[in-house]
Amino acid sequence: MLDTVTIVGASLAGFWAAETLRRDGFAGPIALIGEEPHAPYDRPPLSKKYLAGELDDDRLDLVPANQLDDLDLDLRLGCRATGLEVASRTLEVDGIAEPFDGLVLATGARCRTLPDTAGMDGVYTLRTRDDAAAIRDALAAGTRRLTVVGAGFIGAEVASTAIQRGVEVTMVEALDTPFGRALGTEMGAVVADVHRSHGVELRTGTGVDRVLGGDRVTGVRLTDGSTLDTDLLVVGIGVVPATDWMEGSGLILNDGVVCDATCLATDRVVAAGDVARWPNPRYEGLMRVEHWDNAVQQGVHAARRLLQTEQEATPFAPVPWFWSDQYDRKVQLAGRTHPDDDVQVAVGSTVEHRFAAFYGREGRFTAVLGMNRPRYVMQAKALLEQDASWDEAQALAADWN
Repeated sequence: MLDTVTIVGASLAGFWAAETLRRDGFAGPIALIGEEPHAPYDRPPLSKKYLAGELDDDRLDLVPANQLDDLDLDLRLGCRATGLEVASRTLEVDGIAEPFDGLVLATGARCRTLPDTAGMDGVYTLRTRDDAAAIRDALAAGTRRLTVVGAGFIGAEVASTAIQRGVEVTMVEALDTPFGRALGTEMGAVVADVHRSHGVELRTGTGVDRVLGGDRVTGVRLTDGSTLDTDLLVVGIGVVPATDWMEGSGLILNDGVVCDATCLATDRVVAAGDVARWPNPRYEGLMRVEHWDNAVQQGVHAARRLLQTEQEATPFAPVPWFWSDQYDRKVQLAGRTHPDDDVQVAVGSTVEHRFAAFYGREGRFTAVLGMNRPRYVMQAKALLEQDASWDEAQALAADWN
C-alpha cells in the first residue's frame, strides 16, 4: 500500500492523476511537480481562442484555484525533475535527491526546433502558455507575414487563427500532401483545400534549408531554392517525449516511457499522457498518443493502476480520438489510420467541406474522419469501440443515407 505519491508533470495527465487519487480515496500526501510556473491549464485553446486574444489567462486554468486547493496537493511549480533512479526509488528535483513511494510520470513532450534558431527573435514553437502568449503578442503588434513550418494540426490552427487576424500566411510542408501522415493523401488534400480557400499559401514537398536573419528572423530559404520573406516564424514539426532526464533511471525509454498494457512502467511507477508508450490491446505494437482526450483518460487509468494489485489491474485500451478547430470547420478523427487504408466518404461532401469518411483495412473498420459532422463521428466512434468490421461500418453509412 502506498503512503505517498509524487506526480512529475503539472500537465493535463498529471492533474487528472492527482484528482483521481483523491476521488478514489487516497488520503496520503501527493506532490505535484511542474516545470512551468503556472498551475495546470488546458492546452487546446493555446492555438485557437487564446492565440486570437479571445480568452483571458484565468480561463485556461483546468479548475479554479479553490478547487485545486481542495485536492490538498504539495504543488511545486517552477521545479524541474533532473534525475531518477527507480531501484532506490529516488527522484532528483533541481539537482536535489528525494525519495518517492509511488510515482506518476506525466512530463509530456518538447517541441522539435530548427537548427541555428535558438535565441532568434520572431521564431517560436507552440507548446506552452508562454509560447502562445508570445505569438499572440507578436500577431497583435502588427505582424504582416507569418510562415508556419509543418502542416500538422498545431501549425494548421496557428495558420487559421492568423489568417482571421488579417495576416498573410505561408505554410511549408515537407510531404507532398499536407496532413497526409495523419489523414492519408486523399483526406489530407481536402484539409489542404480548406486552407487554400481561406488564403493560405501552401508550399509542399519542400523543407527549410536555412532560417535567415541575425538577431531577428527576416526570411526562410527552402530546400527547393526559393526564399520566403517573413516577420514571424512558427515551427510545428512535431515533438519528442520529455524523457532526457530519465536516462540511466532503470526505465525502458524508446520514444517515451515504455509501459505494460496497464500503464505500469516498473514497480510503483506509472506513466501517462504524451510521454507514455504502451501496447494498446486494440492495435498492433506500441503506441504513444499526443491528444487531449488520451491525456485525461490515461492520467485517470495510471493513477488507479498505482493503487491496484496486479490481479486488479486492467489494460488501457481506448480508441484514440482528437479534434481540431480550423476557421469554421471542426475536424475530428477517431481510430488509427494507416497508409494502406481504404477511404470512403460515408456521408456529406468533401467539396463542401462537410462530411464523414470511413477508413478500413483487411475487412476491419479502423477510423472515422469528420468535418463539421460531430454526431456522425461519435456514432462511428462507438462502432470502433466495438471492434466493428468494414461491413458493419458500411451498414451504418447506409443508415445515414
